Amino acid sequence: MDRAEVLLIGGRSGVGKSTVGWEVSARLRAVPVSHAIIEGDFMGQVHPAPEGDPHRSEITERNLTAVWANFARLGHRRLVYTNTASVLPGATGMFVRAMGADVRIVRVLLTATDVTAEARLTGRELGSELRQEIEGSARKARMLDARAVAGTVRVTTDGRSVIDIAGEVVAATGWV
Repeated sequence: MDRAEVLLIGGRSGVGKSTVGWEVSARLRAVPVSHAIIEGDFMGQVHPAPEGDPHRSEITERNLTAVWANFARLGHRRLVYTNTASVLPGATGMFVRAMGADVRIVRVLLTATDVTAEARLTGRELGSELRQEIEGSARKARMLDARAVAGTVRVTTDGRSVIDIAGEVVAATGWV
C-alpha cells in the first residue's frame, strides 16, 4: 500500500479518545496491521502559544508533518490520531499537507453523555482544572456534534467496554 491512511478519533474530554486509541493499536498489533499512533493533544503543547499562532495550529501541523515523515520513512502508511477536534472540517487540510494529497481519512467521533464524561473526568483530573474541563467538555460535545465532517462515524461510549468500542472503531477503518 502506497497511499497513506489516517484514523481520526475525536470527541469531548472524558469520552475515552486516548484509551480507545491505544486499544485500537492493540487490536491492530494483534492481527498484525502496521500502523503508527499519535496523541494529537501533545503536538501543540507549548506555553505560551507561539506569537502569531494563538490556537497552536501551526506548531501542531509542523510537528505532525515531522513525526509522520519519520514514520513514513520507516514504511508506515497508516496512522491512528487522537484529538478532540480532529473530526472538524478545519483539520482536513492539516492531514492532507502532512500526509499527502491522496491521504484516505476515516473520522470517528466518540460520544458520551454529560454524566458519563463528568464521572470520567472527576476520576482523572486531580489538579486545579476539573471544573474548567467539565464545562469545556460539555461545550465541545455540542460543537463537535453539530460541526463534524459529513460521514463521520459516531460511536457511543456510555456503559461500554473499551474493547467493544475499539472493535467498532477498527471496523470503520476497513484495515482488518
